[in-house]
Parts: sequence; C-alpha cells; structure tokens
Amino acid sequence: MSPSDRLQAVLDRKGGQVWSVPPSITVYEAIAMMSEREIGAVPVVEDGQLVGMLSERDYARKVILQGRSSRDTPVADIMSTTVITVSPGETVENAMRMMTEHRVRHLPVLAGGRVAGIVSIGDLVNWVISAHQEEIEHL
Repeated sequence: MSPSDRLQAVLDRKGGQVWSVPPSITVYEAIAMMSEREIGAVPVVEDGQLVGMLSERDYARKVILQGRSSRDTPVADIMSTTVITVSPGETVENAMRMMTEHRVRHLPVLAGGRVAGIVSIGDLVNWVISAHQEEIEHL
C-alpha cells in the first residue's frame, strides 16, 4: 500500500457494491436508505448517469435549517449538482488533495461514464495510515 496507489485498489478493497438513488425519490427515503447502509453520502443517478450527490450535509443545510419536510422534498431539490469526480486510475494522494481543495468528503469514481464506486476521506486516510504501518513494519 502506498499514497501513490490507484483508487481502483481502494475500491477493490472496499468491495464492489455501489448504492445510489434516483432524483425523484423523497429526501426521507434517501436518508433512510443511507442510514440503513451506514453511508454519509450517495450518488444520485438517472438513466445510468451521475446527476448529483446527496450528503448528510445537504440534508442538514437544505432541509432541516430551511424548515422543509424531508417526506415532501424530492432529492432533486437539494442534491449537489456540481460534483467533483475522479477516475479509478487517479492516485490516493491526488484524490485526497482534490477533496481538501474542494471541501468534499466523498468522491464518486467514474469508469466509462458510470459510477464505479465512492471513496470517502475516511477510506483514503485509512489507506494512507495502513501504508505507513506497512512501511514501518518493513523497516
């Protein structure tokens, strides 16, 4: 393991399951699914294409603080539509840099225009920590 490893290695380690939601469901349904799956953000996909991201932060800022009802608000109304994405060939180090610069906690990984996975800042920090631990053990 190394910070110069490709994100595909991180995705392989995480497993292949990618959860997504359509923009038409309610925020309540999306948040319930996220809670059930223990994830903090989910890609919003329509006709196989990434159209946005929904995060706990979106929910807190665009539903709770604005007095909206999560049961009546469609995901399309609050999702983030400007989404920073990466390819599976991007390095862990560069992905971390992008996340820091753009102040995001989750990055969709696109392969062939489709969501191949999501990496969180926690995934990448754990990868780097494991890489350092391996290096220490080798010394």
